Amino acid sequence: QVQLVESGGGSAQAGGSLRLSCAASGVTDSLHCMGWFRQAPGKEREGVALLYTGLNSTYYVDSVKGRFTVSQDTFKNTIYLQMNSLKPEDTGMYYCAAAATKLGCVVVRGSPLEHGMDHWGTGTLVTISS
Repeated sequence: QVQLVESGGGSAQAGGSLRLSCAASGVTDSLHCMGWFRQAPGKEREGVALLYTGLNSTYYVDSVKGRFTVSQDTFKNTIYLQMNSLKPEDTGMYYCAAAATKLGCVVVRGSPLEHGMDHWGTGTLVTISS
């Protein structure tokens, strides 16, 4: 079993930065990729970024390219989402997720698909004011 715990959410002004963390525990060696998803109020959840843990390769949805960076600390079993140049439209609940199989790591136009993810955190709220 795998547990994912997000942290680092909060409030910031437009143009500011936040860094989210996702700590994984349990059988983490089985994970092929980890992703960040977000859900804005009244909208569907969307994939923001994906990290292939073994290859350290990353993918981003167009709306965050150049502003967000996903990285990992393998010793801490933690992935991060550094968010810079934040915009009000970045507001939402941010979730960390992980896939136990390579087939679960599906990316479409830089956005990871949630149906392939096997494990989810409970989310951390990000609020950006203009």
